[in-house]
Amino acid sequence: MPTAPRALARPPASSVTIELPRRASLVLRIAHPLSYATLRLGMNAIVALVGRGIPFRDARNFHLSGLLDPLAALLLPPRGTVRRSMLFDRFPAEWVWQRDMPDPTQVKDSAILYFHGGGFVACGLNSHRRLVARIGRASGMPVFNVGYRQLPKARLAETIADCVESYEWLLSQGFPPERIVFAGDSVGGGLTFGLALAARERGLPMPGAIVAIAPWADYDSTRRVAHPNDRRDPMISAAALALPVRLGMLVDGVLDPKWSPVNHQFTGLPPVLIQVGSTEVLLADAEALAERCAEAGVTCTMQVWDKGIHVFQVAADLLPDARQAIGEIGAFNQRTLNGSVQRPSAKRRFTRRTRVA
Repeated sequence: MPTAPRALARPPASSVTIELPRRASLVLRIAHPLSYATLRLGMNAIVALVGRGIPFRDARNFHLSGLLDPLAALLLPPRGTVRRSMLFDRFPAEWVWQRDMPDPTQVKDSAILYFHGGGFVACGLNSHRRLVARIGRASGMPVFNVGYRQLPKARLAETIADCVESYEWLLSQGFPPERIVFAGDSVGGGLTFGLALAARERGLPMPGAIVAIAPWADYDSTRRVAHPNDRRDPMISAAALALPVRLGMLVDGVLDPKWSPVNHQFTGLPPVLIQVGSTEVLLADAEALAERCAEAGVTCTMQVWDKGIHVFQVAADLLPDARQAIGEIGAFNQRTLNGSVQRPSAKRRFTRRTRVA
């Protein structure tokens, strides 16, 4: 990644469009307070326990992903999904595609390179297989789902190295870079930008697009603590997001700002789609990423989903909002493949487009 972070400033003009796709569905309006009363309060309790002296050092040897992700194998992918496992030297991965699509190991036309969320400490290939399968089906593209190394077994530099290796492998297999989409959710959404910056630094070609769902891209919680959504988010808080940083990102108690994608300039990055909930604390990160795109003249669409719970797209079986959001991702990816994603223009300004369903 580049070594020179830069200050954040809101630009007077940009190539960023903000969309408000719909009002929250009745199901989501009911789920929002229920999530706050269960998931958010449970997360608050964990933060409070750590703050009151529960031995945090012991958590460095606790590999949550290794315990939970195998259980998620019980979550079957949608009917018609095909998958093929792969094993790199240091991390696993898998192809996920629909039965009516060509085998991506034979027809190397396009691919979504996907990085799951989980705060660097949880989730994996199993937990996100249903989501990536739905995104791939909506996009008409196979998905290369990457199980990158996480805390506490790996530092952030090693995680980025896994992301770069997976991209280099796709390129070596003959996938055209302009027909590869970097995609991810939560911390995986932040990794899509971290990977793009690392690829630029190494002289690798840029992908065709970046898709980030509720991206965590600023590992310093200062901006999130000051954001009004820190009190409104129905799942996580700024304090909760600070825990993994304490677990494995600090060096002598200090966080190096260069690790956060929001602290870099985005010149040369491809078109970007960001989806985030209107009450999410990570709206602060999404706004900062959009600002970086604006400063660099990178085309960016930021969709703010009314009352969207963190990565609500995983609940597509229940939420019409989630199904529509995945459809929006699929349409964006299809526009990327056919070359109709609008590229930045010096005359294009920051705009807001509202669609209410």
